[in-house]
Amino acid sequence: MGIENGSIDYFMTKLGEAKTHFERALDCKHTEFDDLYPYMIEHPQFFWYKRYVAWSELLTVVKLCTELTIEWEQQFSVAQADYIKKRVMSSKVLDFWFETNDSKEHVS
Repeated sequence: MGIENGSIDYFMTKLGEAKTHFERALDCKHTEFDDLYPYMIEHPQFFWYKRYVAWSELLTVVKLCTELTIEWEQQFSVAQADYIKKRVMSSKVLDFWFETNDSKEHVS
């Protein structure tokens, strides 16, 4: 029993949304989470929790794609796919997700 193209498109859309949500959370930009819990902005742990929620969402969508044998890795850099496969949101993920720390853009 194969998966239909419409279903693949649906999951690829959801994967893109989860990736964007996580990246916006990393950059401390507005996400749906802010609308759900506006009072949390006042608490220092808010940004960590917001990132954790976005990371969990991303891992869930990737897990579903994997179970349905939908290729998800091409949506990410090799390093990002490796972080996702390890499943742990470490400081390395937070620091190097965008892979720009060694670029000329960050050299003074």
